Amino acid sequence: MAETHVLFVEDDDVIREATQLALERVGFTVTAMPDGLSGLEAFRADQPDIALLDVMVPGLDGVSLCRRIRDESTVPVIMLSARADSIDVVLGLEAGADDYVTKPFDGAVLVARIRAVLRRFGHAAGPDGGGPGGTEASEDEALGGVLVFGDLEVDTDGMEVRRAGEQVALTPTEMRLLLEFSSAPGTVLSRDRLLERVWDYGWGGDTRVVDVHVQRLRTKIGQDRIDTVRGFGYKLRG
Repeated sequence: MAETHVLFVEDDDVIREATQLALERVGFTVTAMPDGLSGLEAFRADQPDIALLDVMVPGLDGVSLCRRIRDESTVPVIMLSARADSIDVVLGLEAGADDYVTKPFDGAVLVARIRAVLRRFGHAAGPDGGGPGGTEASEDEALGGVLVFGDLEVDTDGMEVRRAGEQVALTPTEMRLLLEFSSAPGTVLSRDRLLERVWDYGWGGDTRVVDVHVQRLRTKIGQDRIDTVRGFGYKLRG
């Protein structure tokens, strides 16, 4: 099985070198770049399986780089930030990132988050990290067929979504989120359940990840398609 290729963009030499060694030690292939422009060039040249982007890098900041990547690809992106500031987190997620990790981070935690994202995207997750077909099919994978909700059609076999007959481009994370809603239309799904099912968090994660992705999904499938149930979570209108 081919090794997972990670693009890592970080301007701090010590963090960049230490993190690269830690990732390579567990079997990842790493391309490490010190700024956003070189990171974009490396992304286009190497087509990595996942990108780790520090928010504050010179030339082209991490959020802008994430937007450029998302314009060209659905490759998973994890943002890295020295602050857990709400603005940093939300800007990164709104730019198209799938997750974020706050610095300083433990190497084992970063590896676990990378593997969790890769599992969601169907990539090999590195040694001992599992991979496609390595686990039992989840509920959303077992749905099958085309589900219809008003003008919204969700093809769970072809992994395609259409709204009023027009195809809707979703990232893999957005697709998994929609599949989770589609598996239980009209049922309120808590943020914690969505974190566990979509983001593969076996522990309490940051619910802002869910909120921003729900907002992104709404802009694509219709603002009134997903209802907010205050104090509980979200539900898809049947």
